[in-house]
Parts: sequence; structure tokens; C-alpha cells
Amino acid sequence: MDILSNISGFEWDKGNITKNWERHGVAHTECEEVFFNNPLIVKNDVTHSITEVCYYVLGKSNSHRRLFLVFTVRNTKIRVISARDMSKEERKIYAKAEKDTEF
Repeated sequence: MDILSNISGFEWDKGNITKNWERHGVAHTECEEVFFNNPLIVKNDVTHSITEVCYYVLGKSNSHRRLFLVFTVRNTKIRVISARDMSKEERKIYAKAEKDTEF
């Protein structure tokens, strides 16, 4: 997705670096890994775009953990808002994308 074409890194602070670990057991490093692995499904997240434009992503960490992330882009940095394991329906969508990208 074009929104990721000018990204220079990630934005973490005390509040959001541990939140996803405490709530869902997802480390901030796993969140970052998702953006470097394929397939990566990125969509506008209309539901959470109240004060700023948000997106969601279906992707996998380096250990192949399938994750759902909500994020926003601030200047050229990705700021992850929430992260959790994919739901059953999200896993189906992601599995199809994986199959479609196999060689």
C-alpha cells in the first residue's frame, strides 16, 4: 500500500511500547517485524479513524505468528495502536493471500 512507501521507522513511547505485551502478549519487536514480511495486507480502518487516519494490517512476525495490527502514520513513522493474534476469520483471509503469493 502506498501509505508505507515513505516510512522511515517506528514511533514508540512508554505508553504504547508495553501496552500490547500486557494485553495480548505481543512484543513491540514482533509488531515491527510484521511490516517486513509478506504477504502484508493493509487496509483503511474506518472504525478507528476518529481523531486521525488509522489502518489495519494482517501479517506475520519472523516466527510466523499471524498478527492483526491497528496503526497510524505520524510524519514518516508508524505508530502501532494495538496488536493481537488474528481471529479465525482473519486467518482465513491471510491464508488465501499466502496461497495467492506462492510461487
